[in-house]
Amino acid sequence: MKKNTSDIAVITAAKDLCKYVMNATSKSPKQFRMSFVSRMQNLSLDIIENLLKANLMRLNTDENKYRIRFQRRADLSLKMLDYIAMVSRECGCILPNQHENICKMLAETQSLLGGWINNDKKRRL
Repeated sequence: MKKNTSDIAVITAAKDLCKYVMNATSKSPKQFRMSFVSRMQNLSLDIIENLLKANLMRLNTDENKYRIRFQRRADLSLKMLDYIAMVSRECGCILPNQHENICKMLAETQSLLGGWINNDKKRRL
């Protein structure tokens, strides 16, 4: 996957997370493909989608409320992915080291998103 140098850091981190989730789940047992695998993959894509939408919304305009909404949706999807990954590990859908890597990438993405939200709050004042 070619990295877009114009992406903000949180979007780049989310794309890396998505790529890892797609690769980690590609060899999951067949019995989990319609439940955990599809859910984790869709949440990964939802995170990117919401971050891209938030980034398109201009700060200090009427679009600001939508920017906040998309940022919150991305945050919720990150939290859901964290939970589903934990349950997936417990059920044997993903390996413990895959879960550990997903957790690290989730933490980085959540931290960057939190920083972006806080920065937006300061800029709105």
